[in-house]
Amino acid sequence: MRRAIAIIDGEHYPPVVRQALEAVDDLVVAAVLVGGGEKLRGGADYGVPLEPTVESAVLEHGPDLVLDLSDEPVLSPPERLVLASRVLALGVPYEGPDFRFEPPSFEPVGVPSVAVAGTGKRVGKTAVTGHVARRLAAHRRVVVVAMGRGGPPEPEIVSVRPTLESLLALSRAGRHAASDHLETAIVAAVPTVGCRRCGGGLSGAVGISNVLEGVSLAATLEPDLVLLDGSGAALPPVEAGRRLLVASAGQPVDVAAGYLNVYRALISDLVLVTMAEDGAPHAELAAALRERARPGTPVIRAVLRPRPLEPVAGERVAFFSTAPAAGHAPLATHLAERHGARVAHVSGALADRARLREELHDVDADVFLVELKAAAVDVVVEEADRRGVRVVIAANDVVPLDGEPDLDAELERLAAEAVSLVPEAVS
Repeated sequence: MRRAIAIIDGEHYPPVVRQALEAVDDLVVAAVLVGGGEKLRGGADYGVPLEPTVESAVLEHGPDLVLDLSDEPVLSPPERLVLASRVLALGVPYEGPDFRFEPPSFEPVGVPSVAVAGTGKRVGKTAVTGHVARRLAAHRRVVVVAMGRGGPPEPEIVSVRPTLESLLALSRAGRHAASDHLETAIVAAVPTVGCRRCGGGLSGAVGISNVLEGVSLAATLEPDLVLLDGSGAALPPVEAGRRLLVASAGQPVDVAAGYLNVYRALISDLVLVTMAEDGAPHAELAAALRERARPGTPVIRAVLRPRPLEPVAGERVAFFSTAPAAGHAPLATHLAERHGARVAHVSGALADRARLREELHDVDADVFLVELKAAAVDVVVEEADRRGVRVVIAANDVVPLDGEPDLDAELERLAAEAVSLVPEAVS
């Protein structure tokens, strides 16, 4: 018989709840009253101890599951998913009359690791991974293991920085030439291992992946630290020593800081709010994530700024990215003021091939500056090759807003803590 913590509310008459606790097939060892008082007269006896929070109940009683016997209006659907997040973060299944959530499974791998995950697609997660890899590789040997929806069938090591020519060859052979591990290998200049995954659960579990094999392959390179790059909102299925969560101020606040993204925040050791441009609700999002994350978890607001990997000063540049239109002006200003480019065009259409091809018809530039995303190679680089236009790859720097905590110091903290958790690495 499973030991259960019951979630109950005061909108049900206590005798009804007590009968239900006795009737379920599980052994209810405690209950948590989550609100509601319409049916309560005071001094209700539910036949089991009442705990003040689900966290204290799980700590005190060590249940096999949390069983939800509450209902609306005490818990709305979004509030119930926040509660589900809190339960899953405790490593306990959460179920009710017609649902069950299992905590994602994370496999121990025995190597120091830091995972980078996102609250959705297009939040800048891979750009952040590249930035983190560059920073941490300054003082240690870093290998990145990246999983993607277009990754290779067998994990592959990329130890030599890819060239545009090699990417074109991959694309023409039918491969996804903008896969995350290829992008990171170029922009961070560290060894990477490419993996694939399919499917993503509401709390970030993957359907299938070859990431564990990829980590084993990465271990043969004898890294000081493995940096695990998630995919969209899917989490690397590895028991990482430390985790960094990337949320975007371009997402609705109630999505990025609600639903089962609360679970992602609760298991993270650092939260980065990207796309914190003027006019975006980045302060509101950061406040919501601070409230939902574990106490003391740093939340840093930042913007992403392109950094050409080759000089573009004085040249007419067309910049191709996945950035939304509202962010194009700051990107153009940055390229002009910081890198001396004469910006002729900024595109956010790398994820929309039809629109991208239409834009390319009217683009006149000396240089195509391109993020390695989506259609970067098979559309933009192919068109540049046809025209004889120079192509430059753009990395992204993560630039915290003024007054935010020191991002580099926080990244070093994550790395040091991850290494300390693996005795063999310390020795």
